[in-house]
Amino acid sequence: MNNKTIAMSVAACCMVVSSLSLAQQRVTGPIVIQGAMPVEAERFAQRLDNPQELDIGGWRFWRGTVDGYPVVVSETLKGMSNASAATAIAATQFHPVAIINQGTAGGHDPALKVYDIVLGKYSVNLGAFKSPHKQPGEGSDSLQWKPMDLLASKGSAGEDKTPHTIRKFPADAQLLSVAESVKESYKKGNVVEGVIGSADMWNSELDRIHAFHSNYQTSVEEMETASAAQISAAFNIPFVGIRILSNNITNQGAYDPQTGLACQDYVYQVVKAYIAKTKTR
Repeated sequence: MNNKTIAMSVAACCMVVSSLSLAQQRVTGPIVIQGAMPVEAERFAQRLDNPQELDIGGWRFWRGTVDGYPVVVSETLKGMSNASAATAIAATQFHPVAIINQGTAGGHDPALKVYDIVLGKYSVNLGAFKSPHKQPGEGSDSLQWKPMDLLASKGSAGEDKTPHTIRKFPADAQLLSVAESVKESYKKGNVVEGVIGSADMWNSELDRIHAFHSNYQTSVEEMETASAAQISAAFNIPFVGIRILSNNITNQGAYDPQTGLACQDYVYQVVKAYIAKTKTR
């Protein structure tokens, strides 16, 4: 074998190793499961095999496996900024193949009851609005506020004269399909596709909630999903939000803290189904 043949063989081997390495990275990158509070994250973390708890900048992560597949549980802490930061940390530190943001939410849709689960076909930011100009003494009316799409332009969103529609962050189709595939196993309520609204607000004005539901088709509201979806999209990581109703003031559905545990149990089945699907590819 001459030197040229040897060089070609070495190059071919390197290409094969490189291809295997890339394929291995795609297969073995972890699934990240997010929950804002201990009651929304610790139950799932306790179900990991060989868990290792990590603290990164004040955010807790647990790294382990489910059915032999790597999974990372992230306690994002409450709010849009915390969820964004935790998602960026997860993206850069763990290089996940998918992110599932899950936990509790308050109902916007009167047809939904406590313990029903909403699979977010998309999520929206309910905190990005512009109010109309009003003189002193004219009061404030949030029902007149117009949505701002903060990603639409590089200039001032508030000074942009172009009418904006609310920004929608769609779920990954495959993750949504897998989440749908296990809904028959859930016995504590209904599982439906819907819209998850997120903001650093707790809305208790029924007219405002009705406006969100009517204008933007929101099913529930909480404080993390849309921001996690936005950062996941920036990193090109498949994402889905899954939220359980912990209360619904539109139909007198009383708050139940145990719903956070039920949501984690459902998402655990979603993860197992996703892993099984991955292993058959």
